[in-house]
Amino acid sequence: MPFALYLLGLAVFAQGTSEFMLSGLVPDIARDLGVSIPSAGHLTSAFAVGMVVGAPLMALLSRRFSRRRALSAFLVAFLLVHVVGALTTSFAVLLATRVAGALANAGFLAVALVTAASMVEPNAKGHATSVLLGGVTVACVAGVPAGAVLGEVWGWRSAFWAVALLSVPAVLAIARAVPGGAAGTAGAAGAPGAAGPSALGELRALRGPRLLLTLLLGALVNGATFCTFTYLAPLVTEVTGLGSGWVPVVFALFGIGSFVGVGLGGRVADARPVPLLVFGSLALLTGWVLCAVAAGSPVAVLVLVLVQGALSFAVGSTLIAQALYAATDAPTLAGGFATAAFNVGGALGPWCGGLAISAGLGYRSPLWVSALLVAAATAIGGVSLGPSRRAGREAVAVAVTRPGGDSSA
Repeated sequence: MPFALYLLGLAVFAQGTSEFMLSGLVPDIARDLGVSIPSAGHLTSAFAVGMVVGAPLMALLSRRFSRRRALSAFLVAFLLVHVVGALTTSFAVLLATRVAGALANAGFLAVALVTAASMVEPNAKGHATSVLLGGVTVACVAGVPAGAVLGEVWGWRSAFWAVALLSVPAVLAIARAVPGGAAGTAGAAGAPGAAGPSALGELRALRGPRLLLTLLLGALVNGATFCTFTYLAPLVTEVTGLGSGWVPVVFALFGIGSFVGVGLGGRVADARPVPLLVFGSLALLTGWVLCAVAAGSPVAVLVLVLVQGALSFAVGSTLIAQALYAATDAPTLAGGFATAAFNVGGALGPWCGGLAISAGLGYRSPLWVSALLVAAATAIGGVSLGPSRRAGREAVAVAVTRPGGDSSA
């Protein structure tokens, strides 16, 4: 893998840390800025909305610039809004920085996904995607707990300063190492001058049924992941019976599992994506059901959290790679729509889990919601797989009877 991919992963790590770290900083922010805890919780919602809306819009904007310039601009903007957030004493300003930071994050990830795919061989997009998303999993393992510790020792502002400082080396490295081709080009390395499709042409390409199906499955799987991830802390303390000191351990286990899942998934996703998605989804569904049933057992929960983290990110990262494969005629917007779809899942899952808890179903209920979301994804994917296989067999028959695929033969 090109070294520049790992530099992109460093930037994604900083952004992932920023996205998730607020879960441990909300009480501190509310107290310091004189707002209620539910109001401070809107900072997380604002970031999620910014990611969903911003990904396709920022991807469209990036078409005007080279990939290197677009990535650098988004990352510098992300850095600066964190500096403003660390300095402000106004909750309204802090809320605005979260929206602006999400827009920059969404734009960066949208361009980074297609850049990563363009820097490798055409059949290695899954591996490239896994390297990039490794930054998110490392944020779960190290970045988020570190942000919580910084907030505890030096206050919530120190976590914002840390994210800004982490972004500095990534800005410098991307400016030197990432190819400078146009963001909208489809060339293997984004070579300058390579003509790419128009924005309207890319939007038309995004209506393909294979891509729409992949984005839907990705939203459902990611929704299941973050439904349970959001409510892991009360599950561990209220249902499993572990003390609050175990909460960081459980989050770290989930992060370690996700890191392993992205790595292993990336090595299989390009060569055998369908078996990985079929068996991975079935295993994921089984795991959520087992976790819901055995939530009262500390040993079972610790093991299953690790396993589910691995399966969730192996399946999720494979679906992102498949979205890029399905949208080769939309080299700029593919990453934006993949980012948006997965953030729709990231917002939908916790909302559904919260509804279940509010309905009095207890802290196990998000696990059942996760199981239902994966079951829906598995059923939809299974129904769609039959026609895909038939189409594949028909294509093979045509190739056999018409050598070279020439319809005029």
